[in-house]
Amino acid sequence: MYQVKYRSSSRLTKMNMYAVPNPEIPGCPPGLEYLTQVDQLLIKQKVELVEALVGFESNNKYEVRNSMGQNVFYAVEENDCLSRQCCGPMRSFTIHVLDNFGQEVITVTRPLKCMSCCFPCCLQELEVQSPPGNTVGYVIQQWHPFSPKFIIANEHNEPVLKIHGPFCGWSCLPDVDFEILTMDEVSKIGKISKQWTGLLREAFTDSDNFGIQFPMDLDVRIKAVMIGACFLIDFMFFETTN
Repeated sequence: MYQVKYRSSSRLTKMNMYAVPNPEIPGCPPGLEYLTQVDQLLIKQKVELVEALVGFESNNKYEVRNSMGQNVFYAVEENDCLSRQCCGPMRSFTIHVLDNFGQEVITVTRPLKCMSCCFPCCLQELEVQSPPGNTVGYVIQQWHPFSPKFIIANEHNEPVLKIHGPFCGWSCLPDVDFEILTMDEVSKIGKISKQWTGLLREAFTDSDNFGIQFPMDLDVRIKAVMIGACFLIDFMFFETTN
């Protein structure tokens, strides 16, 4: 009897770790239905033991969670060893975002480009697809000599929102906020925050935690693009070789 109760409790605990999938919604890319019900996400990069101990750069892996800590998506970078070791945070990448059933629901692609605030020809860009093969938006860096600035564009490459970061992507506060603004820059509607993870973790790994806040009624496709923007910000400003 006690054994049966233990198994039931264990199964219930495991189920509570994952967000319950939602039924299909007309006009919503399959697999993104759950995003219609959230206004914030936590993206937690997984610590790689080998990378922490010897500095050998490995493919990034992330867990995307809701405000209750339940897993919503799992993201993994696809890359080759040579690119990771030689190009570092400038490397091109494809990040596959999977749901809790292992189905790929979002694909994030970044081409290889140099990063330099001095040359406007070296601006970063990123494409987001959902489902894979169907473009839903882009993240496009705007040139500025000191502050990170990005355009969030829809599938037709039409600007929808802006992201503005602090001076050189740096802040004296524990958390670093990148504000999400309307195109006229009058209203702040959300933010992408790089969250402090502790002294040891910050010093010896490039594993980071991010929070994304956006309006509940924001187009679910743009919410997916915001996840891609978070990955790009991580690589550009917080991905370092330790």
